[in-house]
Amino acid sequence: MIDKRMCNMKNLIKNIEQRILSGGEITYDESLKLINLGEEGIIKSLLISADNIRKANVGNDSNLCTIINAKSGKCSEDCKYCAQSVHYNTNVDQYNLLEYDKILERALYVEKKGVHRFSLVTSGRGIEENDLVKLTQIYKKLKRDTTLMLCASHGILTYDQALKLKEAGVDMYHHNLETSKDNYSNICTSHSFEDRVNTIKDAMKAGLKVCSGGIIGMKESLKDRVDMAFELKKLKIESVPINILNPIKGTPYESLNPIKPLEALKTMAVVRFILPKANIRYAGGRLALGDNQRLGLRGGVDSMLTGDYLTTTGQNIESDKKMLGELGYTLE
Repeated sequence: MIDKRMCNMKNLIKNIEQRILSGGEITYDESLKLINLGEEGIIKSLLISADNIRKANVGNDSNLCTIINAKSGKCSEDCKYCAQSVHYNTNVDQYNLLEYDKILERALYVEKKGVHRFSLVTSGRGIEENDLVKLTQIYKKLKRDTTLMLCASHGILTYDQALKLKEAGVDMYHHNLETSKDNYSNICTSHSFEDRVNTIKDAMKAGLKVCSGGIIGMKESLKDRVDMAFELKKLKIESVPINILNPIKGTPYESLNPIKPLEALKTMAVVRFILPKANIRYAGGRLALGDNQRLGLRGGVDSMLTGDYLTTTGQNIESDKKMLGELGYTLE
């Protein structure tokens, strides 16, 4: 009976794969079936199909992005996963917006290492006006002094602010949904899911591309992960970072156990089924995958955030490039 069920599920996976490869789509109900798969053998079949979808729609091109924590701590928001919130005692570094020379030093370093995209990330609900003036000058100088594509991540954004970032040389804005609409109030109460969606829409209206994904492992349901992916699809997001929660001491989530590697990879594979043409990107927390990172890059993931992250240590740029090369990827 179990063998028959596994055979039926493998057939379902293959049928959905073939439909997507022919230009069709996965349904919501089918996505729920896939993300609820439990047997390791079926999950590996799912990863194989996700990889076929990735190769057909994205190919073997990959890209690396990196970030600099340009302003740290003292954030007014109460996001339960975040070390930078003023509501939690995490002993995170606190400092105001970095000077340009410090930012340029990091930008030139990652540019030399072969990174494609560089993002400034600042703590806080949004951009304070005095910081906006400084940031636009920084981006203009980075555009002049480097060949890097520029991304910005400054929280909740207005349309006018997005226009100013665009005019300064930024071409992509990063703003995660983090989780589903129904689950959002469980992780943050100081702003709403709609605030995040409106920021994405305003950034797009200003002509910016948008990078948006979420964090898995925050006590959300499997349905929440599917709902988030379909929201990203509705917003036509083309760059989707998937973070794995790294429980940080002092936050409300400090005692959560990290999700198992195969569950994380299953989630990323289902996101590939839902968003076949997007860049599905490893982001924060992927060190928890260990050697399974390679399996994910053969299971729907195609790109990655590299180098140190915000308040956790990331992956070495050189080792990431080596891993991608060994798996047959070409860096854009």
